Amino acid sequence: MYIKTALVSLLVASASAFVPSSTIANSHSSSSASTTTKLDLAVGETAPDFSLVDQNGKTVKRSSIKKPLIVYFYPADSTPGCTVQATEFNKQVNDIRKKYGADLVGISGQGVESKQAFAKELGLTFSILADEGDKVRTSFKVPKAAFGFLPGRVTYVLDKNGVCVSVYDNLADAKSHVAAATTALDELKGSGSSSNSNPFAAFLKK
Repeated sequence: MYIKTALVSLLVASASAFVPSSTIANSHSSSSASTTTKLDLAVGETAPDFSLVDQNGKTVKRSSIKKPLIVYFYPADSTPGCTVQATEFNKQVNDIRKKYGADLVGISGQGVESKQAFAKELGLTFSILADEGDKVRTSFKVPKAAFGFLPGRVTYVLDKNGVCVSVYDNLADAKSHVAAATTALDELKGSGSSSNSNPFAAFLKK
């Protein structure tokens, strides 16, 4: 497992200079239908359910989370880019929970022991889930990176019903996933608050 992780780290580092620019799609983009063609879980689709164990031995089931959820897939534990990404998400996790009423999970193909070591190293306060065999990654049809050689780094933002509202795909700039996710949560909160602020709004427009 450690050899595999080291190999992925080396490949990620060497491929970063050659990967294409980021792809982002969200429910507020007029071109979302076309911009998500390369990302198999498209905006407006319900995310696949999953049940995975995190670094604390807790089983996390997507359909049991009745709040907006950031689901980010990353290549491997303890690699440079994934360390940056997890650290940045960890800095924002309290705001994600308090400001947006949302939660966050990270997913990669390493086992629980690897997750425990990675979480302990960084002091993570959110769940990172062990997707051994990449079954959940496959169910989401996460696009691969670096011309198909590497597991993709893709962040999905789901609403409280599990419907995808944003997709962000960028292998090289791991830190940028945090801003992309919180921007999507801002938009989701804004659209939700505006639609719920006046229950008679639809009638008043008639």
